[in-house]
Amino acid sequence: MEILVQMSTKELSRLEVMQRLSKKQMSQKEAGEILHLGNRQIKRLLKSYRTEGAVGLVSKHRGRKGNNRLSESVKKQSLSLLKTKYQGFGPTLAHEKLVEKDKLKLSVESVRKIMIEEDLWKPRKLKKVVTHQLRERRACFGELVQIDGSPHDWFEGRAEVCVLLVFIDDATGKLVQLQFVDSESFFSYAQAAEEYFKHCGKPVAFYSDKHGIFRVNQSSSGAGDAITQFGRAMHELDIQIICANTPQAKGRVERANQTLQDRLPKEMRLLGISTREAGNAYLSEFMQDFNQRFADEPRSEVNAHRSLTATDDLARILTWQEARTISKNLTVQFEKNVYQIQTERPTYTMRNAVVTVCADAKQNITLLYKGKSLPYTIFHKQAKQSEVVLAKDLNTVIETVPFKPAPDHPWRTFNLSKNKSRNVTAPRGGDISTLGKG
Repeated sequence: MEILVQMSTKELSRLEVMQRLSKKQMSQKEAGEILHLGNRQIKRLLKSYRTEGAVGLVSKHRGRKGNNRLSESVKKQSLSLLKTKYQGFGPTLAHEKLVEKDKLKLSVESVRKIMIEEDLWKPRKLKKVVTHQLRERRACFGELVQIDGSPHDWFEGRAEVCVLLVFIDDATGKLVQLQFVDSESFFSYAQAAEEYFKHCGKPVAFYSDKHGIFRVNQSSSGAGDAITQFGRAMHELDIQIICANTPQAKGRVERANQTLQDRLPKEMRLLGISTREAGNAYLSEFMQDFNQRFADEPRSEVNAHRSLTATDDLARILTWQEARTISKNLTVQFEKNVYQIQTERPTYTMRNAVVTVCADAKQNITLLYKGKSLPYTIFHKQAKQSEVVLAKDLNTVIETVPFKPAPDHPWRTFNLSKNKSRNVTAPRGGDISTLGKG
């Protein structure tokens, strides 16, 4: 009776060689060279072929479960956690948590396979490879720090959408500063930079995009040597600002943003963090864990950061500064306010003199004349004027402006009791009421 034998291409090659070897048409040495096997293995295969025929060359493991397969108990436990506690996690991050927090023994590929089988993860399609010119990392820690802001729903609806400011070292890929802020602004970057300087010192250069905080982009600004407030502050601290021409040029911080948008919200979800204050308090712990996993050693052991000196008055340097000319009445106008300078000097000595108006994040005003602060009183406040708002900050500004209907607005004059006979659809979620025909 004939037996149907299923053989792979590799096993068919072995069958052909064993047939020729049994007929003494080649030597065992030649058979080993063809099959890339040792003399001992050739003898074992030849013995199996002579006793069992072609069946003796078929692998005995075919159709059996692997000896190192994942146990069903571990698979069920990991699947239960993936669908509840780690819902929405990617395979790599989920594997880290399953191994570190839940003490399960399985590989990242096993987690990926389970998630694909249960439709918890879809393999990403390979993108078309676009070749960019490679730039070698800087050699020293603190030689170049890439900075960027990443707007995202960091708290997954538990708090308002905000921006995460990211400072990452180019030489090591190490996060050196993270901070949640309302939006990308001069004061938010100044506050984040101040905390970074106090912990690490001053870097040699910042590498950023062409945001208006770092670079004057208006063609009508006059000469090409115009500088922004942040640029002026960094110039006083002897820190160079370099603006990238494309996002790919500062790819290290762009890729870090993607990793942070995937990992940080899930970490805060596991810890139950639902406010921006709690999130900012947790960021130092997150940075330490992130750097242990992803940071590299620099090529040079030299730390390029420079310590703050006695002349680095951050409280003054990191303020919004504008020059103003003193009028004949010793007044200065700034941000819709008129400031009356108080002095015991003769008034003519300060007429037409130039003072520097310094405003901090809390709108505390300091008037500097020849490096010294001048006393003043607020003379009066001007009427509110229209202000210029960047496109990135438009939503934030609109949300902070309260809307109050006029006294004669239909919302105020409408009397619901007089219109009971009409169909009234109650407003939902702030929508305007719709009145049907009676």
